[in-house]
Amino acid sequence: MTHNAIQRLLLKRFALAAATYGLALLLLWLAFFTGHYQQSLNTVAVGSALVVISQATLFVLFWTGRNQRFDDPSMTEVQVLLGLGWQTWLIAHLDEARGAFLVFYVLILLFGLFHLSRRAFIRTALLVFFSFCAITLWDGYNFRLAEPALAALQVCILAMVLAWLVLYARFVQVSRQRQRQRRFALQAHQDTLRGMMRQLEDLVATDELTGLFNRRHFLRLASRELNEMDEDVAHGLALIDLDHFKRINDMHGHAAGDQVLQAFAGVAQTCLRDGDVLARYGGEEFVVLLPNCDAEQLTSCCERLRVAFADVELVGLNVRNLSLSVGMTLLEMGDDLDDALHRADQALYRAKRDGRNRCAAAWENVDA
Repeated sequence: MTHNAIQRLLLKRFALAAATYGLALLLLWLAFFTGHYQQSLNTVAVGSALVVISQATLFVLFWTGRNQRFDDPSMTEVQVLLGLGWQTWLIAHLDEARGAFLVFYVLILLFGLFHLSRRAFIRTALLVFFSFCAITLWDGYNFRLAEPALAALQVCILAMVLAWLVLYARFVQVSRQRQRQRRFALQAHQDTLRGMMRQLEDLVATDELTGLFNRRHFLRLASRELNEMDEDVAHGLALIDLDHFKRINDMHGHAAGDQVLQAFAGVAQTCLRDGDVLARYGGEEFVVLLPNCDAEQLTSCCERLRVAFADVELVGLNVRNLSLSVGMTLLEMGDDLDDALHRADQALYRAKRDGRNRCAAAWENVDA
């Protein structure tokens, strides 16, 4: 989840807690008007105002994002302790209705069920139990318990409910931990599978000998570039053939031919720009796509590549006079890739027919 999504979730969670406070305040005023809350109107109003202020303060913290500065951005333990404090104060001023309001202790603890640690949840549960016991003992000491047996029953019921909540919280937290571990394991497996898929895609898209793109992947990339090009932009396309490659294989063996292909791939990659696409088209033939390129830039690039390849010296091989021939054309918006490759192939044929070791352009043939 993104940071904003988590913050929105925390705001919704706070709104749920605030709604619970609203319900508690409604019941408080109901208890006051029915005579079960033996305090003055000013005391009830001040207490209600303090609750509203506390919730407004928390709302500002969540709304402004300042809650992110805390170790626990959800501020769960703070909200739980605040709720327990207010609930204990309310319980202390109730008489016959005290048992009815015990349910809010459970609601407050349920709010922290998924976010409090096991120790924090036990601490809050013990705080609830001892707070209620202290209130009951204090009232008993001051002879304010109308029904001591009922008060003892309330203490026992609260103890059982709290014990059940602690056990249930432990079960929930263990289950969540297991689910988290399974999710992490699943994520690790998914990452492994994605890595394997990328490796498979690389194998499918790459020529094993030279490390360049293969013909299929080049055609896919070139088609995408052609479909996305703007009206006032041209791409350069060149077919490159290594001269007398068959003779190299016949005289020096296929291992020497492989070394020549690898040498060309290394030289070509140093002569091209970032974003240029170079691929092995088949055998000793290569193809290059130069995005956003005019005729002069394409010619300059191909000539630079031709000269650099002629200067290659192969270690351990007595292969001399390496050369290549290039057929060049330009791709424009609306052009057909097969037609462009055919034009480049025709230009390459002219370069080889005219003596090899040269670059020929399809537009020169058109002008002629």
